[in-house]
Amino acid sequence: MKQHRSWDADAGASLPVAIEVLRRGPLSRAEIGRRLGLSHASLSRLSAPLLERGVIRDIGEHNDGRVGRPSRLLDVDASSHHFLGAKVRETEIIAAVTDLRGDVVDELRTPLGDRSPEAVVDQIGRILTHFSASHTITGIGIGIGGAVCARRTVISAAFLGWEDVALADLIERSTSVPALVENDVVALCEYEDWFGAARNDERFAVITLGIGTGFGMVIHGEPIVNDDYGFGLVGHWPMDPSGPVCAQGHRGCAAALLNSDAIARYASEALGADTTFDETIQLASEGQPAAQRIVHDAAQGLGVLVAAVCNLILPDRIIVAGEGVRLAEVGLDTLMGSARHFRDPRATMPPLTLSSGDNSEWARGAAVLAIQAFVLGTGAARA
Repeated sequence: MKQHRSWDADAGASLPVAIEVLRRGPLSRAEIGRRLGLSHASLSRLSAPLLERGVIRDIGEHNDGRVGRPSRLLDVDASSHHFLGAKVRETEIIAAVTDLRGDVVDELRTPLGDRSPEAVVDQIGRILTHFSASHTITGIGIGIGGAVCARRTVISAAFLGWEDVALADLIERSTSVPALVENDVVALCEYEDWFGAARNDERFAVITLGIGTGFGMVIHGEPIVNDDYGFGLVGHWPMDPSGPVCAQGHRGCAAALLNSDAIARYASEALGADTTFDETIQLASEGQPAAQRIVHDAAQGLGVLVAAVCNLILPDRIIVAGEGVRLAEVGLDTLMGSARHFRDPRATMPPLTLSSGDNSEWARGAAVLAIQAFVLGTGAARA
């Protein structure tokens, strides 16, 4: 297997400095010292080998307009390594190449017909070959909607019909590139924690909207998961005791109110014509009464979930993401009104951040798994 020398191997005790510059740079030495609680002498000692080996670099002076000498900034060369992230869906694979900071530099969507593990591995190999013409790939991260063990094995992915598939091993044997696999929502949380909207938050939550409803929580840099994570449990969180019934017989749960196929079905019935989720949201934004009512009910239910997350885990931030995020955008006033209704009026509402809703977000999150493994020198679990 082709192995690129990890940052952990090069940085040693200086690794926290390198990670701080990667996640938040460019930074002055004074800012790095403040963030990590290091004296000037300690920071100089720890940064010297990083500069010598090219892990970080001095990019020159920066004048912030204050009186005094300009600061010299340290940064990483984000283009020095590239990583492949892929989100495996029921009918397609969404893939992206990112730089060392998780910024997408290339992307590709390919249809998925055969959902067998062998076919998926073969498809990922072809995607790697396609991208390798322009980028040297350091590592591969795969996001999948299911339960995953140790970032190596897919324990269960019902939409693919998989159980106990050692996907990371299969990809590594096929491509000779280090690979990891993780639940897609956890991967998205990792991106938000390292490089995204929550990189300065100690405790945050991610709610994803789309074909299913997902939930992730990160506390002090650690995603909160156990053996039950990945079964879509939040999809059956109760929202409306008089609402519609989901496929498992739960009345007014997240799956019945928020899932994109359910919303499309309600709109098709109300409008008397086949209507997609995206069309329903667009009609609601244009003032179509039936679509507005459907989106209102869904946004009200989402507000119940947001309030529950706030009340139970006291997050610094909630991020709403996924391909269905426009539901939250169009129904934002209803969502926030519902969330406040189910909270004590004295409680502070944490920032609610809406993602772009671009499907490449999923692939970018998967790529961050590989970035972390390269930086931390881990082949499986995140440190």
